[in-house]
Amino acid sequence: MSGTTRITLVQGDITRQSVDAVVNAANSSLLGGGGVDGAIHRRGGPEILAECRALRASHYGRGLPTGQAVATTAGRLDARWVIHTVGPVYQGSSGDPSLLASCYRESLRVADELGARTVAFPAVSAGAYGWPLGDAARIAVETVRETGTAVEEVRFVLFDAQAFAAFAEQVPQG
Repeated sequence: MSGTTRITLVQGDITRQSVDAVVNAANSSLLGGGGVDGAIHRRGGPEILAECRALRASHYGRGLPTGQAVATTAGRLDARWVIHTVGPVYQGSSGDPSLLASCYRESLRVADELGARTVAFPAVSAGAYGWPLGDAARIAVETVRETGTAVEEVRFVLFDAQAFAAFAEQVPQG
């Protein structure tokens, strides 16, 4: 299964991607927030929040643990599902790379369960959670390459030129 996953890079808005699943860099509450999380909830509409509230009421009363992933509808996004994952907060020189890698592995596992073939990822933890961009890109790309999955395309959707450049160092385009 692994080795056939195509990795592509796009600079732009993850909420405008046409894919089977969009990965949300969520906070543990699953109830929306800033950055990618807020943008996905705003563009996707109230259906996403309604399913997140139902998840909180059932399986995730204390929130979604860091490194885990769970899916909801994509609402009004041009996707079938949103896969929510909670990245680790980088603290000084001590971030746990295994938790960040787990976000990508668990998101791909959920994508496989759903039957998703195309998945758009943001740079998890590289925004407000402070993970150094180069390291976040390396962990993301290595993890996707090493994870056995039926997903055919992983698209990293990077918000700005700096993030795109960091990922392009890990994924030569051409």
